[in-house]
Amino acid sequence: MNKGVKILLIIIVLVIVVGGFFLFFISFGTFSTLSASAGLANKQMTTATTASEVGLAVGGAKDVNNFRQNIVNNFMPIETDMTYEGLFYGYYFDTGETEQCYKLFCPSYTYAVTKDPFSKNTDYYLSVGLNSGITDFKRKKLNLVVVLDISGSMGEAFNSYYYDNYGNRVQNTEESVKKKIKVAEESIVAMLDHLNSSDSFGLVTFETTSRIEEPLKKVSSIDMEALKSRILGINEAGSTDLSAGMRTASGMFTELLKANQSEYENRIIFLTDAMPNTGDFSENGLFGMAKANSDAKLYTTFIGIGVDFNTMLIENITKMRGANYYSVHSSADFKKRMDDEFDYMVTPLVFNVLLKLDATGYKIEKVYGSPEADEATGELMKVNTLFPSEKTEEGTKGGIVILKLTKLSPEGSMKLRVSYEDREGVPGQSEESVVIGNNQPEFFENSGIRKGILLSRYADVMKNWVKDERTEYNSKTPVRPCVNYIDGIPVPVEREYSQLGEWERQSMPLQVSDSYKSVFRDLKSYFESEINAINDTTLKQEADILEKLISV
Repeated sequence: MNKGVKILLIIIVLVIVVGGFFLFFISFGTFSTLSASAGLANKQMTTATTASEVGLAVGGAKDVNNFRQNIVNNFMPIETDMTYEGLFYGYYFDTGETEQCYKLFCPSYTYAVTKDPFSKNTDYYLSVGLNSGITDFKRKKLNLVVVLDISGSMGEAFNSYYYDNYGNRVQNTEESVKKKIKVAEESIVAMLDHLNSSDSFGLVTFETTSRIEEPLKKVSSIDMEALKSRILGINEAGSTDLSAGMRTASGMFTELLKANQSEYENRIIFLTDAMPNTGDFSENGLFGMAKANSDAKLYTTFIGIGVDFNTMLIENITKMRGANYYSVHSSADFKKRMDDEFDYMVTPLVFNVLLKLDATGYKIEKVYGSPEADEATGELMKVNTLFPSEKTEEGTKGGIVILKLTKLSPEGSMKLRVSYEDREGVPGQSEESVVIGNNQPEFFENSGIRKGILLSRYADVMKNWVKDERTEYNSKTPVRPCVNYIDGIPVPVEREYSQLGEWERQSMPLQVSDSYKSVFRDLKSYFESEINAINDTTLKQEADILEKLISV
């Protein structure tokens, strides 16, 4: 083989080897790129599947802490301390959702046929599950003004009453117990940690008059550490004029009421014991301002401080569109709550929900779980506002409304029509038919409606107990419970009681008559059997309240 041929063969071999390596690296690079793309796709798929879904819950009360804390501290609660929507919001419910929801609001329906635990009469119930198709919930930019009550009553301990003994002030002697104002201040500081630089914040304090402590401005321009220090140093003094605080806070939003609702949320948050002894409550005063604000999409949250927090006043205000309220008895517990649901608290999603029941065989007797329950008729259920709510494997927090039905005929079919509006006022609607079968008690379509019925009956008994005991308080006449073995558990009729003023609250020692202790024993037995059937140990806190009342 001559030299030229050898050189040619060497060149050919080198080309093949180098080309092979070149192709290998190209292939490897392509594979890596495809792998990276596949990984990204998988990541995107995982993000889509694990995106935080939310359910829905009604506005109004978000707990019944005041009811429980009054009993724990040996005070008689008042009827408005126990609300159905507040009780429901403490639990997770199977909403009966059987199909994927792709809209803002998708109600679902389940039914139950069950005997009253006292009369053994057959009751019929329908559950409205509050579902949403939102999988990427994020709150809007927030324009927030916090209004802090610094009146004299806020200087008392959060586990005692400011007014007692028919109007004589009772000094707190428990040094270890925090003042209400300190719990309120620490709660505000906890809220500040949830604001973003694009949010705006302002602070108002009030007693007889009101004062702007921090003008409404971008969080990015506020020295937050200095603000927190100032807040923690505020002291109490003076009378209580809620309307003064509302007027000043409302005036700070003049230019912001035109904010785009798809981008911004306007909200006032009050921290107060809600015991005003001065001020204007007329249509031009507190209630009028709250209503005008709500109509202008400036919404209100009340955070009640202390066992003497007047739920009677706040329940009236928070029936309005976009409103809600919480009770606080520990700043640490409140901080944890804000960590979990601050964004939910300030972002209403669905408005003006109307459910029309078209049925010849049934009518609505009572609505449980809606602040607007007193506006229900035999055909109509109304809910002013639905807020986002946590959705987990356990269900949706507070995610149902329960309808107690009166059966008029054997006809079991009904048509349910729901209409609603989103934040921008765009209407939505749905329609579904439900057939209640001829099931014998006890029949529950799922655990959610069973839990809702249990809690509704429990709340009915509690409200009736408060009404009966307070009516006969200091009377020599034995208390005759309206809950009995003939009529069963009647729907409560609320009454007003003598207090210092229309909105001030005076304590009454906890009292349970022997006749109601008997009722509570039977209710506790029923309650515990249902806890086992539902398999939800979180319900035990209500059984503990019953045990406390039995032992008084």
